[in-house]
Amino acid sequence: MTGGLYPGVPYDYSAVAPPGSLVFTAGACPLDAEGRVTVPGDHREQARVALANLLAVLREHDAGPRHLVRTTIYVVGDRDDLVAVWKVVSAGLAPHRPPGTLLGVTVLGYPDQLVEIDGIAALPTP
Repeated sequence: MTGGLYPGVPYDYSAVAPPGSLVFTAGACPLDAEGRVTVPGDHREQARVALANLLAVLREHDAGPRHLVRTTIYVVGDRDDLVAVWKVVSAGLAPHRPPGTLLGVTVLGYPDQLVEIDGIAALPTP
């Protein structure tokens, strides 16, 4: 993967639906280029990194925030943490506001991971 995403993950970052109209992303994690979870304990910063990684995957398909048609945001923490993450993601996608779901969860896949964001994007027409 280009864009500084960690290449050692055991899954694909995205898949395109035939005939190439939709991109379904894996959950974007707050990983740096070496595959380490960034800023343990900081929901806001992890949200910023996860969103940047999601947008990097979309760029691989010549898409961006305005092409998102749905998001799901997973947050380990309490309601205040969910609201804090939602504000970061909303600001990062503004002015576009795709429909989405915000979920509080008990645990995510990487140690110290607090946030994960997945999305579905409609590809721009060529």
